[in-house]
Amino acid sequence: MSIRTRLQASAPSFAREWLARVESSAIGKRLVRGTFWALAGTIGSRALALASAILAARILGKMHYGEWGIIQSTVGMFGTLAGFGMGTTAAKFIGELRTTDPTRAGKVIALSSGVSWVAGCALAALLALGSSWLSEHALSAPSLTGSLQLSSFLLLLSGVNGAQTGALSGFEAFKSVARINLLTGVLSFPLTVISAYWFGVAGIVVGTSLGQAIGCYLNFLALRRVAKSNGVPISYFSCMDELPTLWKFSVPAVLTQVLISGVNWLAAAMLVRQPNGFAEMGVFNAANQWFNALIWLPYVVNSVSLPMLAERLGANDNRGAVSLLKMSVRMNAAVALPVVGVGCLLSPYIMMTYGSGFQASWPTLSVVLINAGLLALVMPVGQVMSARGHMWLGFSSNLAWALVFLGMNIFLAGWAAFGLASARLFAYAVHGLFVVVYTIAFVNGHRASRKKDRVGTLHEA
Repeated sequence: MSIRTRLQASAPSFAREWLARVESSAIGKRLVRGTFWALAGTIGSRALALASAILAARILGKMHYGEWGIIQSTVGMFGTLAGFGMGTTAAKFIGELRTTDPTRAGKVIALSSGVSWVAGCALAALLALGSSWLSEHALSAPSLTGSLQLSSFLLLLSGVNGAQTGALSGFEAFKSVARINLLTGVLSFPLTVISAYWFGVAGIVVGTSLGQAIGCYLNFLALRRVAKSNGVPISYFSCMDELPTLWKFSVPAVLTQVLISGVNWLAAAMLVRQPNGFAEMGVFNAANQWFNALIWLPYVVNSVSLPMLAERLGANDNRGAVSLLKMSVRMNAAVALPVVGVGCLLSPYIMMTYGSGFQASWPTLSVVLINAGLLALVMPVGQVMSARGHMWLGFSSNLAWALVFLGMNIFLAGWAAFGLASARLFAYAVHGLFVVVYTIAFVNGHRASRKKDRVGTLHEA
């Protein structure tokens, strides 16, 4: 009996009935199959990453773990520019073109790889050169200069890794992605913990970078193999032909990512500049590990649905796209909401695992978990915007989110880590209202189109 069959047999009856309905459709079967393999690798790798984060926090202590948190935030801010939106771009266009125009799909792979390497090297050099100014003036922590310089390698590798994973997702090669994630997680765990133990904050930067390097190499091998098996020739000589098409999509995509990561970094920088700021950043970083772990599961579902949505919308199958949207929201809710409820109940005990200095800050974890649950529900609509090419609309909605987030963060600054978490939750609640309106308009537009088609058919009859 396979693992999948055993899981289905052990699931509650209502879950088995819902799964049977989903798998009765071709789109649903593809979504479930891709999600199963994506989650299989992700759960293992994320569990290992979370365990290494807990051990690192106990090794480094509250203040130094806060320093690692602001370094992660800085790498994330620069990393969005380094990847230049190539992960989302590759997933969208490869999913759309891999069967209808393999030659163009191969050019997209080559272009996304080249752009991620060029942009990654440029941003890594910028971070290395500007680390002294960032640490002294923006963060008021000159001691972090060396660690920020080391993190430039992590910045480069994370951008390349994102483009590679996006390309594999475009092929729906989620089984390969699962294997790579799991193997990378297994190898990264000892590297991260041992480096943190012997060399502190700088060590954890190096250990994490080595883990990313392993992932990049494995992704490179897998991508070449999958492209060959799908009859997609990777062409670097003529890849610039696709630059105008990708430019229209990538520019708003990367601006959105830069906006989100930049605002998150600015909010974190505001926190560390307060009295006892790095200790409070340590609290927020510990809680945010659970945000990242929880939101990664819905993110995986979305990475599966994006190439499928692009394919359905490209074929003018709005009905299939609406069905896929509904299934994605339900799957995200089924995955995230139970974890949010249990996590909130156990938040004092979860924070205690990071050390005695973290336990009293359990309300911060509860707010962060609720935020993750809310974001999980609205993420699929963001994928519909991407698949429909409404990237500038997505950027506008995130700009509104950013303004609300920063305004609330200033207002709640006196609440330290809890205030930062609450400000972000409030901003995502406002963003969620916009998403609800967009969803209603999309679904109603589909229904109106179907009604018009039925009326036209009756007139012809």
